[in-house]
Amino acid sequence: MSPARNRFGRRPLLLGGVALVAVIAAVAAALAFNRSGDVSNAEVEFQPEPTPAAVATPEEAPRRRVKRDDFTWAHYGYSRDRRHHFPAPDIRPPFRRVWDFRSNLLMEFSPVMGQGRLYLLRNNASLYTLSSRTGKVLWKRKLGRLAASAPAYADGRVYVTVLERGKGKGGRVVALRARDGKELWTQPLASRSESSPLVYGGLVHFGSENGTVYAMRARDGRVKWRYKASGAVKGALALDSGKLYFGAYGGKVHAIRQSDGRPVWTSTTRGLRLGTGSGNFYSTPAVAYGRVYIGNTDGKVYSFSSASGKLAWTRSTGGYVYAGPAVATVPGGEPTVYIGSYSGSFFGLDARTGRVRWTHRAGGRISGAATVVGNVVYFANLGRKETVGLDARNGRKVFRFGYGSFNPVISDGKKVYLTGYTSLFALEPVSARGSRRSAGAASRRESSAARSGRSKRTERRRRRR
Repeated sequence: MSPARNRFGRRPLLLGGVALVAVIAAVAAALAFNRSGDVSNAEVEFQPEPTPAAVATPEEAPRRRVKRDDFTWAHYGYSRDRRHHFPAPDIRPPFRRVWDFRSNLLMEFSPVMGQGRLYLLRNNASLYTLSSRTGKVLWKRKLGRLAASAPAYADGRVYVTVLERGKGKGGRVVALRARDGKELWTQPLASRSESSPLVYGGLVHFGSENGTVYAMRARDGRVKWRYKASGAVKGALALDSGKLYFGAYGGKVHAIRQSDGRPVWTSTTRGLRLGTGSGNFYSTPAVAYGRVYIGNTDGKVYSFSSASGKLAWTRSTGGYVYAGPAVATVPGGEPTVYIGSYSGSFFGLDARTGRVRWTHRAGGRISGAATVVGNVVYFANLGRKETVGLDARNGRKVFRFGYGSFNPVISDGKKVYLTGYTSLFALEPVSARGSRRSAGAASRRESSAARSGRSKRTERRRRRR
């Protein structure tokens, strides 16, 4: 090769090197990596929200029967964006046990609630309906062979996804009348499903193991649209601003339009060697502050822009993250993501940056999602079979209950309903019991005073006669 050809031949190589350096510099400017390989991208938009108004604790009027309870905990995670946050500050430890429902079968998911009833799906695909006041079984239905999801409640109906309708068979979706358990419609599925359904706009949404995401008409089960994801969709779908968000096996997070299933964006963790992993998304996402928060089996928690899918941050936990996050801003606190992992640690993370605010060493694997009720965040310790409550602001332990494995609690503003491994417990704040006693005593005093006043008036009338 002549010197001239060699000189001109090297120029593109040098220019290419300069371009590569520029690209690397641009990436480095956008993404900051720490020693654990985590990512923080300050350019991704974050939308702070005011602290949500507290849900008023229902008051029990003396000598007055409440014919119907209109409170609903309609979906897994309480709200359709799956934040797992119920702002009821009066519901806090210590608790007393009001009733319990015991069985010998696994209860992996907490119930949903509507019209004063709890709808609980057990691992053998049996749906139980209990009175929230007494724990009495009102009706039950066997819907298949296996189940691993929570039902959904809407407009007097209960919707259930079944993992297996029979041995070696795919799953199915069932709609039942909430009042008496009458089956209204059923649809068999080509594969299994453990995706807790979401009901909105007359449609029932859920994923399945073959990667198909469905939208079925709530009134008759007819399929309106399907979307094929990158892999199995095990977790539930979250809804916010007209878009459905979910993770899939294959390391991708999807955003699609709720109305017609058309894709909006897809983000991947595969092939991104700088600080990100290539695991599977089993976790159910939570959507808040313009972000999507979701855990991955690569041991990281991810935050994406809900508008664009751009990666905002990752946070390593030291173990598989099957759990879905709870996201909340409690009074006196900051926007925080609450999540546990198989490392045996439970984290409070800065929702904007992913920075660790505090860590609680649980000493056992954490598989299920946490729930924030009032100012307390509850999670179940699968390793120790217990439920723990922490002050959501600082991680200080304020509650422990010797039952619990996966997804622990829901609340109706009067009681907490805690799911153990095979049992369901209704717990009432001790202060609430004292308040009712005080109200009852006050009512009795008022009644006594009224009777005394009536007696004195009657005696005066007699004397005038």
